[in-house]
Amino acid sequence: MDRLNVRIRGEGIAAYCCAWLLTRAGHGVELDRTDRPRVPAIMLSDLALSLIRDVFSRPDLFADLPRITQRVVAWGPAGEATALPHSAVVVSEELLLDSLRPGLTLAEGSADNQPPDFTVFASRPLPAEAHEHRFGTRLASAVEVRLRNDADVSTCWIESFDGGWLFLIPRAGAGTWLLAVGSTPERLLESSRVIGPRVELLTHRSGEFAACPRIISPLGGTDWLACGTAAMAFDPVCGDGTAHAVREAILAAAAIRAAAADRANAEAIVAHYSARLTAGFMRHLQLCREFYRSGGTGPWWTQELEALETGLAWCESAALRHGKFRYRLDGFDLVAL
Repeated sequence: MDRLNVRIRGEGIAAYCCAWLLTRAGHGVELDRTDRPRVPAIMLSDLALSLIRDVFSRPDLFADLPRITQRVVAWGPAGEATALPHSAVVVSEELLLDSLRPGLTLAEGSADNQPPDFTVFASRPLPAEAHEHRFGTRLASAVEVRLRNDADVSTCWIESFDGGWLFLIPRAGAGTWLLAVGSTPERLLESSRVIGPRVELLTHRSGEFAACPRIISPLGGTDWLACGTAAMAFDPVCGDGTAHAVREAILAAAAIRAAAADRANAEAIVAHYSARLTAGFMRHLQLCREFYRSGGTGPWWTQELEALETGLAWCESAALRHGKFRYRLDGFDLVAL
């Protein structure tokens, strides 16, 4: 297998996973860190946490953190609150990356000051040939809140309204954040029967950011791949965006290693990578469609649902272009079918 010099642009969980896996495989890695705002609260499901622990060989990562053990959902016009079991931890993006950075720094290669053989785009700007496709117009914002009842710290809450939805993400001993999608936190809280009585708004808040599903095309070329949020972005209604990013990073690193070992089939490997990511994005849109069919009956929900249908049609067309899956993951390795 040829040793590649790989440049990874970005500094998020996908970039870190790619850098770690490629360096462990003996490739030179240059990590171009980016200066961007960090996400204040990330809910890591058991699946996401297991993936991260497996990639970084950190079986006890965040084992000592308090856990979310329940989620309460008030979804749809009836607005009846239903309590369901849940299992997750909540961390800031800064804490997540800080926890992984020491091991990454020890393993990180310098790429010997050579021009990269391959570039992984885990952050923007993207290559000129990459174009973004958005399926929806919904915006979100996050505001820090104080829980009125400390007993609520082990429960996450989600509630829908005519013009959007709220997601309350508690974090024991640190900031609790309220995500508002479709309208401002203040406006949605005016209609809230479940979340509103439990929180007090604080002053620390984010600006608005896109919350609709997005994907770029193409997802890779002869000497590059897109990964993480640079490749695809997910509606937060489904959760587990971190797990998606880690899976993409595992596949990206495996694809690069496979291409280094089999240069003659590099184009087919990139096509498989694109097909797999498109299939994952399509599954996400299908799940979103179920949420947006039942979340509300107003024009906002109808508009966003129509955009999701457009996205599903786009995915079907893209899947035909990519063709059938040609490889499979065996652990962290990509092998031909």
